[in-house]
Amino acid sequence: MRKKIIPYLLVSPYLIYFLVFMAFPVGFSFFLTFTNWNIISPIEYAGLSNYKRLVNDAVFWKSLLNTFIFLIIHIPLQIIVSLFLAELLNQKIRLRGFFRAAFFLPVIVSGVVVTIIWQQLYGFDSGLLNRLLIKIGFSKVGWLTDPNLAMPSIAIMATWKNVGLYIVLFLVGLQTVPPQFYEAAELEGATHMQKFFKITLPIINPTIFMVVVLSTIGGFSLFIEPYVMTGGGPMNSTMSAVLYIYKQGFFYYHMGYAATLGLFFALLILAVVIIQKKFVERD
Repeated sequence: MRKKIIPYLLVSPYLIYFLVFMAFPVGFSFFLTFTNWNIISPIEYAGLSNYKRLVNDAVFWKSLLNTFIFLIIHIPLQIIVSLFLAELLNQKIRLRGFFRAAFFLPVIVSGVVVTIIWQQLYGFDSGLLNRLLIKIGFSKVGWLTDPNLAMPSIAIMATWKNVGLYIVLFLVGLQTVPPQFYEAAELEGATHMQKFFKITLPIINPTIFMVVVLSTIGGFSLFIEPYVMTGGGPMNSTMSAVLYIYKQGFFYYHMGYAATLGLFFALLILAVVIIQKKFVERD
């Protein structure tokens, strides 16, 4: 009898953690999707009204579109920049250790601090970028006030913030490439570009997939940058899906509707990741 109880006692801490912090929140959120609740008043059953509201919510679909625009800009830019820098830092160059540390530094800095710094750089009247543009003869640019530029500006900032992390991942991937392959290619007269595209890229393909998945999940959770820099404006051009869900839940106290949006968004992320995995497996 004692031998049968001991295994359950050993797994009970994790089981309690799983039930309290994972199973219950997910189950309760799903329950809220069928209710109207503003935290203060009693919970009211609302049927499928939250799902009907989601279908007709133009701002939510706009926030989804903004999120995908961010991903389309951010992921390729993230991969190209970090892979280029990783390839460079994988060579025997001077001050290699210093540059590796310098590129990684923004990763450990608070996201809010980085966002505030870039908000100053993007300032219309006194921002450093606009001052540089004026000095070389161009007009000021509304980096965060122009609806067409606001989201690309945020994507550039997010790339700068995270590039150090992906440089580390690519450096690990580049270390797995056997040097004998390069030596054999050099004997055949291959150029650096040929070695990169024919040897390096195919071997680090799993690393690229991992970076794509991490960038996708990170992009879907876009929140701090638009929340601090623009509040979702101008004209909802930087309203990300997570920011919109947050506003519905904690600005307007529409907890049932926020739970519905969150559930739909989680399923969408799951579908995108599965599609990405299928593409990689097929390749």
